[in-house]
Amino acid sequence: MKQYLQFLNHIMDNGEIKEDRTATGTKSLFGYQMRYNLQEGFPLVTTKRMAKKAIIHELIWFISGNTNIKYLVDNNIKIWNEWPYDKYKKSNDFQNETLKEFVSKIKNDQDFADKHGDLGPVYGKQWRSFEGRDKKVVDQLTEVIKNIKTNPDSRRHIVTAWNPAEIEDMALPPCHMMFQFYVSNNKLSLQLYQRSADSFLGVPFNIASYSLLLTMVAHVCNLEVGDFIHTIGDAHIYSNHFDQVALQTSRTPLPLPKLIIKRKVTSIDDFKFEDFEIVDYQSHGKIVGDIAV
Repeated sequence: MKQYLQFLNHIMDNGEIKEDRTATGTKSLFGYQMRYNLQEGFPLVTTKRMAKKAIIHELIWFISGNTNIKYLVDNNIKIWNEWPYDKYKKSNDFQNETLKEFVSKIKNDQDFADKHGDLGPVYGKQWRSFEGRDKKVVDQLTEVIKNIKTNPDSRRHIVTAWNPAEIEDMALPPCHMMFQFYVSNNKLSLQLYQRSADSFLGVPFNIASYSLLLTMVAHVCNLEVGDFIHTIGDAHIYSNHFDQVALQTSRTPLPLPKLIIKRKVTSIDDFKFEDFEIVDYQSHGKIVGDIAV
């Protein structure tokens, strides 16, 4: 994972100080690309401990088309909690609950979860039921997998989460907004375009998540894995992560783990959390940083 550490160092050495929506402040630059050959191992960052369980559950949640955090809360995944909580605090139903109390209500009260746990038409909605002209609904993920199988040389194997007509209804407009598949020599590659990248907290998660998605789609299409290419627009490090980045970039990367799918799966909708095993994962210790909402 030297590519990732080089990326962090490039931002710290060449980025400009910029203000941002969260009022935290960043060091930022525009335009960067990294490439990971999945034949060499699964690109899970080793210079800090990564939450493997959260990566897998979040992707299964996206693929299901679900946009309510209850599935994640039920599986003790905390990565999306702040956004619906921030929205809830502005509602008439808010009773000064803490974030922890809000999450408990999501977990234990289905009516409350239905009302306050939804993020709007975010990733899962756009991937599986993108609503376009004349209210036509497209299951982009199903269509792209079908086309990979039937017309592998097509240059249109694209899924987009950026739906301008629905941006205002989303708790957070999609950061990782479009991806494209490419088939060559019986290998499947994937390129992601990410408009905005929280380079310390978010990018390691994004690398692993889309490498996992690539592996899943390759599996159901009977292809080998190729490259994950990560193209980033606004690459930034928040000012309250500078010390953490200095620590992480001082560490030496360890050998990459392997990702194993433990049974034959023929449909993207049939994957379960238990189907995945990440073996031989070694890492340095956890590095904590606050999320900017």
